[in-house]
Amino acid sequence: MSINPNVAEVASLLGETSRATILMSLMDGRFHTASELAFMAAITPQTASFHLSKLVEGNLVNVEKNGRHRYYQLANEEVARILESFLVISPPPKVHSLKQSSQVKLLREARTCYDHLAGKLGVDLTESMLNAGYLEKEEREFVVTPKGEQFFSDFGIDLSELKRKRRSFSHVCLDWSERHHHLGGALGHGLITHFFELGWIVRVPSIRAVKVTDKGKLGFKQDFNINM
Repeated sequence: MSINPNVAEVASLLGETSRATILMSLMDGRFHTASELAFMAAITPQTASFHLSKLVEGNLVNVEKNGRHRYYQLANEEVARILESFLVISPPPKVHSLKQSSQVKLLREARTCYDHLAGKLGVDLTESMLNAGYLEKEEREFVVTPKGEQFFSDFGIDLSELKRKRRSFSHVCLDWSERHHHLGGALGHGLITHFFELGWIVRVPSIRAVKVTDKGKLGFKQDFNINM
């Protein structure tokens, strides 16, 4: 009898197409109803509920009840990181329509990776902060330099508050589309939250892509030297 964790059980959950699509849809870090996830996976709500119960049993997804409604979210940041690593080694999607081509392009440009910024914009942002000397890269995490502490304070990011959160502070996350690292963890979440608050980025409905606004193009150029 094997004494190792049952990897096959988790693999079986990921091996079903509809369940995999549901998990990818939850990579936006938000809560969704079974009906919303059914629409995203192009299956019936009943089928989505069946798959979601399996994912909850497998500890990949959490569910919260609010009245008669149930809302689903990825279980934690670690699950999101594992899913992102699967995306890195997965073959690219087959594009069958202009709409699908446009969606893939938007995802590659800028998207959420659970609760932080990913895609070309996420990688460019990380590279910008490294080049400016705000961050230094170690093996598995980014370290904020004294220069970075001053920058984030001026930019409106409370590092002390972020460090108090019970999670990774600034881990290295491999971007599946760019094949480079971007910033994850509490600091990555703090930045993307601030970008939403500033009106620099907005969510794209139905997919986990984000779009940079005109205000954002000016802000990213001015504060991070990123040309959009």
